[in-house]
Amino acid sequence: MSSLRKFLTEKGYHRIKLTTTATNHLELSAEINGVQGNFILDTGASSSCVGKDVVDHFKLFAEDSDVRAAGAGATNMLTQVSTKNTLQIKDWRKKKIDLVVFDLSHVNQALTDHDAEKVHGIIGADVLKKGKAVIDYKSKCLFLK
Repeated sequence: MSSLRKFLTEKGYHRIKLTTTATNHLELSAEINGVQGNFILDTGASSSCVGKDVVDHFKLFAEDSDVRAAGAGATNMLTQVSTKNTLQIKDWRKKKIDLVVFDLSHVNQALTDHDAEKVHGIIGADVLKKGKAVIDYKSKCLFLK
């Protein structure tokens, strides 16, 4: 066992294995409201989000938002927000998670253009902060407390 893994495990962190996509993004599985999905880990995304096409899939109640989203080459995108969701990543679980809902087709198009699998959404800095995240890039692991 690596010393970082041992140290974090002793401090109560949960270890989540990450995979690398064909586009060199880090990817993980997570459950929203008990429903499994595939997500990109994005430390540069301020909020965690899901595609508008998977609102029903994750049992979300989404309301229109005044916030505009930008990222991955797209700007000024209309958004919705879904509040009080449950997020579980392996053994780590949090309630009352807010998610931004918007069109992620440009993200999935970029992934499929490079022979990578589509994703349901993005795990962003908001969740990483709540989980006091540590990312071990060498062993491709995310640790959440």
